[in-house]
Amino acid sequence: MTEEPISPIPLPPVADADKLELGERLFKDTRLSASGDLSCSSCHDVHSNGAGGRKTSAARDKSHGDAVSRFNTPTVFNAVLSFRLNWEGNFRTLAEQVEASLKNPDNLHTSVDDVVQRLNADPETAAQFRATYGRDADRENLLDALVTFEQSLVTPGSRFDRWLGGDRSALSDKEQEGYRLFKSLGCSSCHQGVNVGGNLMERQGIFRQLVPGKPAIVRVPSLRNVATTAPYFHDGSAPTLEDAIRRMAAAQLDRTLSDQQADALVAFLRTLTGTYRGAPVTEARQ
Repeated sequence: MTEEPISPIPLPPVADADKLELGERLFKDTRLSASGDLSCSSCHDVHSNGAGGRKTSAARDKSHGDAVSRFNTPTVFNAVLSFRLNWEGNFRTLAEQVEASLKNPDNLHTSVDDVVQRLNADPETAAQFRATYGRDADRENLLDALVTFEQSLVTPGSRFDRWLGGDRSALSDKEQEGYRLFKSLGCSSCHQGVNVGGNLMERQGIFRQLVPGKPAIVRVPSLRNVATTAPYFHDGSAPTLEDAIRRMAAAQLDRTLSDQQADALVAFLRTLTGTYRGAPVTEARQ
């Protein structure tokens, strides 16, 4: 078979079971926020699409009023497969991104040191850290536990990945036509690799405006599970997948899509929905 620009998602890496359990517990722990109201899962719901469904971050912390991130929340699923993180691509590792989220006044609005102090004040949590790492919570093992859990958040098993693996019945004729268009129109110039994006930076609005304002250069988002992660773009201004496709075609490729082309592309992108813990990734609950 001809080499394709997209490769299948691998299974998650083998992880220490105790670190994985602790990391998952911490991901849901509201003591990671200054107010005690928020956790990582407040904005990154791994029971649905890993992102939530609001235009911007759901984080609203009593310690900083109603401040909300100006960026549409990216999914945490498959983040480990991206070369950089966040819309601006300003973090190279999951550990850097976790620590920044803790500090960010629009997110958890705290610090690693404050979180460690709160966790060690709880005998049960301190005991779990000692059982897992041989010592109380500290900066290194707090970040390591959270990163270990985030590394597990990959979503293999999409119908498209099954098609790449040789299952010719996994895609309909319309979905295969959508994939051919995806390549021939030039979408795969930026959206390729294992994460169907996430591996380069690009200027948004090459031929006409896509999203007003900055940043002008963004990290190309992954299209994995894209059918479940509306709204789209870093400002959340595209409410549907079809709207996002048409605007991207015009702004980035100088193309006006026919209804047939748009329908086929949407059909193909829906095949990129994978599974987490054996169940398909779903849209966020509203």
